[in-house]
Amino acid sequence: MDTVINVLFTIWKYFADNILTQPAFLIGFIVLLGYILLKRDWYECLAGFLKATVGYFILSVGSSGLVNNFRPILTGLKDRFNLDAMVIDPYFGQNAVDNGLMKTFGKTFGDVMILLLIAFVMNILLVRFQKYTKLRAVFTTGNVQIQQAATAFWILLFCFPNLGRIEVLLIMGLILGLYWAVGSNLTVNMTQDLTEGAGFAVAHQQMFGIFFAGKLAENMKKRELKKGKVNETKKIEDINLPGFLSIFNENMVATSVLMLFFFGIILLVLGKPYLVSQEFMGADQSFLFYILTTSLNFAVYLAILQLGVRTFVSELTESFQGISNTILPGAVPGIDVAATFGFGSPNAVTLGFLFGSLGQFLTIGLLILFKSPTIVIAGFIPLFFDNAVIAVYANNKGGLKAACILPFLSGIIQVVGSALFATWIGLSSFGGYLGMFDWATVWPAFTIIMKVLGYAGIAVVVLILVMIPQMQYKHDPENYFLIVDDYEAYAEKKAITK
Repeated sequence: MDTVINVLFTIWKYFADNILTQPAFLIGFIVLLGYILLKRDWYECLAGFLKATVGYFILSVGSSGLVNNFRPILTGLKDRFNLDAMVIDPYFGQNAVDNGLMKTFGKTFGDVMILLLIAFVMNILLVRFQKYTKLRAVFTTGNVQIQQAATAFWILLFCFPNLGRIEVLLIMGLILGLYWAVGSNLTVNMTQDLTEGAGFAVAHQQMFGIFFAGKLAENMKKRELKKGKVNETKKIEDINLPGFLSIFNENMVATSVLMLFFFGIILLVLGKPYLVSQEFMGADQSFLFYILTTSLNFAVYLAILQLGVRTFVSELTESFQGISNTILPGAVPGIDVAATFGFGSPNAVTLGFLFGSLGQFLTIGLLILFKSPTIVIAGFIPLFFDNAVIAVYANNKGGLKAACILPFLSGIIQVVGSALFATWIGLSSFGGYLGMFDWATVWPAFTIIMKVLGYAGIAVVVLILVMIPQMQYKHDPENYFLIVDDYEAYAEKKAITK
């Protein structure tokens, strides 16, 4: 029996290390499986696998480039002003859990991978029985799953330090699996509207944030229309700027100019001597052209990211029909949030980043001013991926005004929520916290419920998550599954009712 268990664990570990936690190969594997189930020729299956995998690698190059391009600036702000602080970034958060588990709870990071498996299986089962659960999305972003499994593991140990290993894994496997299924399901309708039926959902760190932002943007639009302010509800792409401002109608130009302004100010504050001393630039290198290169690279990596999206999304959408027709009827894949940047206005991405940054930096300044026990350092991933995607959805649902205001509020929430929560649960002392929108709002709320109510709190959290898709379904039962099964029919139906 022990031999069988060891063999199964070895197989699982190989799959987890090389496919499940490697999003490019997981997406490629899903496309391959989908085409096989559609009974495509072997060469079409191979071509689909390669195109999807390479497309995701292209997206990853763009995402990594954005992060690495900005990291010296964040490091510089921390070192230049002697800030001993916690970084809100998923990778810093994962490292903080890894460093603190044994010291705080006497646990190892190995259990996190078992938790990931349990939660992933739970997600699949919940979608498989969607007739009862009303859940439609499978979370496939493996690197994000590791980060969330690590933080969720810490949270449950914080709430119930005396729970046994098996109990911790099963309970949090249930809660985390529900969160993945429910959160990604919340983004289905809005993503279908944004992409005009591309057939995927968002599986990332701000799924509740996307839903809240979309609903708030819709309400903002309704209020402006009641006041007769039609121009206030125009989308970014519908606004044609006059005169010299017309250059901002071109995404690449707008991104380059705005990032030159944003990065230029920060780099000037840091100064050339500091950048040279940290080997970010050479002593004989022109400071002006270093600023230009750093700023314009933002536009370069954003263009690469959007190319990756276009490359793999079409393959994933088409091939997933094989899975949804056989294994998981009515399901859609939940994928990286960056996939949405290829839809809607590209300038919404830049505006979301800028206004989210403004909200974060102002709030961090207030933490320093009021001598907060935990000072937050902005991480690029929450700074960009949370706020940019909120702007994309807000613009689609409410227009330019919503695309500016909601990312700004998100930036404030990320800093305040992360500072309070990470200090309370003890992760701030290990230098990092996940810091994304849902983990600065929804998960702190879940933790309070479980900490205050004890084991009854677990039932309350599970009940809340179970009820959310039921309420979504009840709101529009006629179109709830139609928007996934046949978006064109759904759109025609909606157009008639309007």
